[in-house]
Formats: sequence, C-alpha cells, structure tokens
Amino acid sequence: MSNGDTPGSGSKLRFALRALRHRNFRLFTAGQSISVIGTWMQQVAVSWLVYRLTGSAFYLGLVGFLGQAPAFVLAPFAGALADRVNKHRLVIATQTAAMVQATLLAVLVLSGTVEVWHILLLMTMLGAIIGFDTPSRQAFLLEMVGERADLPNAIALNSSMFNLARLIGPAIAGVAIAVMGEGWVIAINAASYIAVLSSLLLMRLTPVRRVRASVSVLSHIREGFDYAFGFAPIRSILLMVATVSVVAVPFTVLLPVIATDVLGGGADTLGFLMAAMGLGALSGALFLAARSTVAGLGRVIARAATLFGAALLGVAASRSLPLTLLALVFAGFGMMTQMASSNTVLQTLVDDDKRGRIMSLYSMAFLGMTPLGSLIAGVAASRIGAPLTIAVGGTCAILAAFLFRLRLPALREQVRPIYRRLGILPEVARGLQAATHSTTPDVGEEGPSGEAA
Repeated sequence: MSNGDTPGSGSKLRFALRALRHRNFRLFTAGQSISVIGTWMQQVAVSWLVYRLTGSAFYLGLVGFLGQAPAFVLAPFAGALADRVNKHRLVIATQTAAMVQATLLAVLVLSGTVEVWHILLLMTMLGAIIGFDTPSRQAFLLEMVGERADLPNAIALNSSMFNLARLIGPAIAGVAIAVMGEGWVIAINAASYIAVLSSLLLMRLTPVRRVRASVSVLSHIREGFDYAFGFAPIRSILLMVATVSVVAVPFTVLLPVIATDVLGGGADTLGFLMAAMGLGALSGALFLAARSTVAGLGRVIARAATLFGAALLGVAASRSLPLTLLALVFAGFGMMTQMASSNTVLQTLVDDDKRGRIMSLYSMAFLGMTPLGSLIAGVAASRIGAPLTIAVGGTCAILAAFLFRLRLPALREQVRPIYRRLGILPEVARGLQAATHSTTPDVGEEGPSGEAA
C-alpha cells in the first residue's frame, strides 16, 4: 500500500469505536461503566467479607455458586421473556432490583448485624436478578445500536467497558476495604446503579414491532433449545463455553486463598490480583473491537481457551506476586477473548426472533455453569488445595480447546453459507471495504479467503 492508501491511527481508532456513534449505545456505555465498577468493588468486598467471617474456601465456593446458580434455572425463561416483551423496560427492572439487593446487603454490613446466611440469601437473590438481566441486556444491544453491521463492535466494546471496570473496581476496592470496610464499598455499588438507570431512561428508541407469541412459554423455550442444539456450530460453541465455565472460570473464587495463604497478602493483594485479570480481559476485548470481521473467530476461540488454560497452570505454580500477576493478565486475556468471541459468533448466526433465547442459553453456559464449577472448586480446594485445583481446571480447558479445534473444519462448512449470505466472508468484506474506502479504514485481512469460523 502507498502512504495515501494507509489509514491513520485516528481512522483505526474511530473504526474500533464505531458503535459509539449511536447515541443510545453511548449513553448505556457511560452509565454501565460506572455501575460495573461498583459491581466489581462489591464482588471483592463480598469475597473478602466471607473469607474474613469464615476462613473457609468452601464458603467462597458456595457464595460463588449461589451468586450465579439461579441464572442456570431462570435464563431460559428470561430469554423467552426477552423475545416477547420490551427489552428496554426489562433491563430497567433488573437493574433496579440489583440496586435494591446491594442496598440491603450494605445496610446489614454497616449495621454490624450481617451473618453468613444473610450473605448467602442475598447472593441467591442477585443470582436470580442476573438470570433475567444478562440475556435481556445482551439481546438489547442490537436495539441500542440499530445496525446489525455494528453489533460485533458493540459486543466487543461492551466487553471492553466491563473489563475496564474489572481493572479499576478491584483495585479501588482493595484499598477502600482497608480504609472504610466492606459495608461502605457495597454501599458505593448500590449508589452506582443510579448512573445506569439514568442512561436507560434517557434513551430514545425506535419502536420495535413484536409479533405476539401464539405458543406457551414452555413451547417457546423448547423451540429455542431445538434451534440451538439442532445446528452444530451453535451447539459446539455453547458446549465449549459451558465446559470452560465449569472447569476454569471458577478459579476466581479461589483468589482470596491465593492472596492470603499462597502469597501471604491481604485485601490489597486480592485487589491487585483481580485488577491484573481485568487488565488482560480489557486487552482481549480491545483486540476483538479492532477486528474488521467475525471471520476466523473459531480459531480465536480455540487459541484463547488454550491460552487461558496455560495461564492457569502458571497461576497454580507461582509463589511470587509479580509472576502471579503476569499469569493473571494472560488468563484474563484468554478468558475474555474466548467468551466474547463466542458471544459474537452466536449473535451473528442467530435469527432476530430467537436472539433472546439464544442469549439465554449463552448465559446458562457461561454464568449458569460457572456456579457449579465454583462449588466444585471450593470443595476441591478444601481437600487438595487451591493451587492444585486451579491446575486441574487449566489442564481441562486446554483439552477442551484441542477437541474444539478438531471440529472447526466441519463447523466452518456449515457456517460459510450464512456468512456468505450476510457478506461476512473476507473476500466479500474486502469488496465492500474497497467500495467504502473513503469512510472505512483497511484494518487488514482476518484469515484465509473463505474462512468462516
């Protein structure tokens, strides 16, 4: 390319942030960024509070289980609901409920009356809220951006926002817990919901015509399951996400044990560990935001899961804070790249009238299976120790990635016709890019011509 043909860094940045040109998505990103920082602060505070009260890895795993297990049961109903009702109003309702949960927990901690059973009950409540919120919010992304072409970028930027908060929130929480205690940190999270609720109320949305469902909710749910598991690419991605969510993602509930028993630190050390993971996850999300096409994401999923597993082996082996932080950066990158890539491919393949239900299955595979893994990890760590438990999870993630990679050629053959119809294949995308070169920068090829997954 000549210099005149090469886009500047400013053009590439605008391309990577292209979904932010939509007002509703800008509002949501601004409000949600503040709220999610509070959410991560609360997560660190609750983990530290539970470990301080009990000194038990099992209770850490139990809290992780109860905080997400309801999503597994409720997500199918939430997905069917999201395909039937106004997603905007549904997300407002779930965010309001989350604010109430945080407020109740903060009052109990600040009053000095909190007991472990209070925490378990309120985390179960939060898990139920998450079960309805996640699929609804994911399905709502398309309505916020308004253009299918910008949806993959919106997913990547949404993940970037989430993981920037993962980087900032735990770092603030580690210091704040030491200075003011867990209760005020949780209270800050409760107040942070005002930002996201304000952004949702300020949106101007184009009315979406919804066809009234002629079947029962259970039939609607069954239709979604049949659609997802009857198509091998969707089925394989969901199974891959579920497997890694059970065996590898739950290592996060053991980080308080790593911070104290392995590294000999305190709440600030836990904050640093979670921030390092957030830095890696943010890098992975930005990596995806800079991509020009979803073509080739199948290989990215396999490689990212392999990196995630290998990084967990590093966390398990390390007895040094700097080395553990470095391993967690790679773990965060691998985990987020795999999960966000899977989300992107699913949202690209799915029919619009089934988007809520497929996102509910993604929530079941990711958020719904993680609590089972958290419970298993808590029990295993109490018997064989946290480092060995994390090492086993990392090994299983590497094996799952290998098996998924073996299936990619067959999956690609089934995805290719869909991507060709949507103009997503690299040779089609390059033709569209050439036609609009004055407004769309050339960010390079994503893989061999014709590679669809």
